[in-house]
Amino acid sequence: MRFLSIALLCLLAQPAGAQLQQPGPALATRERLQAELARLEHDGKGRAQAALIRTRLESGDFQAGDRILLRVEGEQQLSDTFTVGPAPDLPLPRLGAVPLGGVLRSELQGRLEGHLGRYLREPVVQAWPLIRILVEGDVSRPGFYSIAPERPLADVITTAGGLTQRAKATAIRVERGGATIWGGSALLDAMGRGYSIDQLNLRAGDRVLVPARSDFGKTAGIIGALMAIPVAIYTITKIH
Repeated sequence: MRFLSIALLCLLAQPAGAQLQQPGPALATRERLQAELARLEHDGKGRAQAALIRTRLESGDFQAGDRILLRVEGEQQLSDTFTVGPAPDLPLPRLGAVPLGGVLRSELQGRLEGHLGRYLREPVVQAWPLIRILVEGDVSRPGFYSIAPERPLADVITTAGGLTQRAKATAIRVERGGATIWGGSALLDAMGRGYSIDQLNLRAGDRVLVPARSDFGKTAGIIGALMAIPVAIYTITKIH
């Protein structure tokens, strides 16, 4: 149990590998995604991550069922939460649907401003996308959750009630269409660094799976070690 706890702590604290860089802006711009894709292709590593970025650049971020919280100054009918349609597009009262094919989350506000500007004079627009993520396995409240893409993936698990005593913390993975897109040391490293949903290139319908561990004692040791980190840091700080 002690060995597993120490191993997990070392894994979370290790420097980022070739496939992971330090977190950048909460919502990735097209230029940043293009630069990251070029880096991955040049290094010849991180093929799975490169494929996720390529999909974003080609298809955009928005999927049917995504929700967008919209605020338009002086327009009560346009200040609400709207659901993305299958096109994908965003149907708005009186103004028709805003096409969202190929649009990144970081480009959403500009796209809405351009569309509304054809009907309204100098519209003041604020938009916040929400992504439906499925959390299953050994969490307290499994199910679908609408999460802001700026939030760390760890927050998704917290929103689902956190890990149970049965949870195998080192085996958490993210799936899309039945295939694992994030898992193992790469995912643990990213979570330890506070990577957001957007920085992990996730989208609506992705599934966060927390497997169970048959040995409860090992899980309890891991969770206990993680909870002890802030105390250890505080103690070291006071000593120095």
